Amino acid sequence: MNRLSLTARLSLMFMLAVAAVLSVAALSFNRLSQHHFEMLDRQILVEKLESARAILADPTGTTSFEQLHVLLGAHRDLSAILLAADGHQLFAEPPAVSIPQQFAGYPESALWQWRSQTQRYRGITAQLAAPGRSGPVTLMLALDVTHHLSFFETLQRWFWIGLAGSALVSAGLGWVVARSGLRPLRQVTQLATSVSVESLKGRIPLTSVPLELQQLVISFNAMLGRLDEAFVRLSSFSADIAHELRTPLSSLMTHTEVILSRKRDVDAYEENLHSNLEDLKRMARMIDDMLFLAKADNGLIIPEQQHIALEAVVAKLFEYYQLLAEDRGVELKLAGHGSIRGDLLMLHRAISNLLSNALRYTPAGATILVTISEAAGTTHLSVENPGQGIPADHLERLFDRFYRADPARQEGNRSNAGLGLAITRSIVAAHQGSICCSSVDGRTVFHMQFPQSGQPRATEWARPA
Repeated sequence: MNRLSLTARLSLMFMLAVAAVLSVAALSFNRLSQHHFEMLDRQILVEKLESARAILADPTGTTSFEQLHVLLGAHRDLSAILLAADGHQLFAEPPAVSIPQQFAGYPESALWQWRSQTQRYRGITAQLAAPGRSGPVTLMLALDVTHHLSFFETLQRWFWIGLAGSALVSAGLGWVVARSGLRPLRQVTQLATSVSVESLKGRIPLTSVPLELQQLVISFNAMLGRLDEAFVRLSSFSADIAHELRTPLSSLMTHTEVILSRKRDVDAYEENLHSNLEDLKRMARMIDDMLFLAKADNGLIIPEQQHIALEAVVAKLFEYYQLLAEDRGVELKLAGHGSIRGDLLMLHRAISNLLSNALRYTPAGATILVTISEAAGTTHLSVENPGQGIPADHLERLFDRFYRADPARQEGNRSNAGLGLAITRSIVAAHQGSICCSSVDGRTVFHMQFPQSGQPRATEWARPA
């Protein structure tokens, strides 16, 4: 079943709204007008009734009927019948008028309506005292209101014709207005239809967009920006993978071709196999890291929930890196304490990546400072080291995969594939935390922030083995 378009729906709603407003206005006007004419008719009938009452109250009663004839004959739309107590007719004006006897019993306060062929009447009935009569007489006054009611019928007929015409015109205007107002939506649709990898730079201008649709257009443009950025990163990522895997694969192929070029002794084959094994291990580590990042991107990394003392994790890592630090003349220093809930092995790997990175760039004789603190429901860990600063334009991309601040890229470097900081960010995100880097005046600091454990410091905390 085909559904109406949004333009058709808005046009239909606009037409129905106009028709409803016109109907309410017309019906209200019609009812008020009818009420106004009814009140005028009642006023005329009541005035004639009071005049007739005064005439019939004349004690002599000699000229009552003549006076009634003069009174009622002056109003050509007014008819009257006077009935005695026994029901026989005493007076009629005009003489040929005939009002049904059923209206003789109506109360004086009620108006009644009567239709005679094409004529319609509105009347009133009253019981009057007449001197010289055995009982009260009944006076029925009827006012010809045919022209009133014909006017209202004609008015209603033209109202329905005008309502139908107004509905059609409003539907057309509504279609024009809706189509004009929905033009930005068509632009969004056309742009979305034409979106491809080559056309992600296109944007919808906001100059002619209505206020109600500006947020939609802004969101759509922002989505295109994110897609454009994601495609750029994906392209860069593919190129980075090719760069990183090309060197070990070329090394493997070269060594193998050299060895196979002629017969060699067992020691030569064994040396080549050891060299190939080193490259294969590096490629395996890179693949494992990529699988870890892929799981993290899809929310498949679910850390264990243990109470972990971060100062114990850092102390254990200091023991591991102590010999390397001494060889480079670097001092390792820890200050503060704090705890979080998380996965011990993941946190161990994240902090290890930061320490390894700091040792790589810290000059001899300097100190690497790890600071842990707790405040406002969060636990903060920072790794600070002196050395060559990182330009500000590199800080935002520092946690991208395979990204290095060094423009030379150090392609194929065996000790650094450019995935450590990306893995660290994924681990921190899996623990509902955040990480950032600042580099000012030759001091680089990595800041990690986690939700605080909220548990008292006790011996049940998981500590490194």
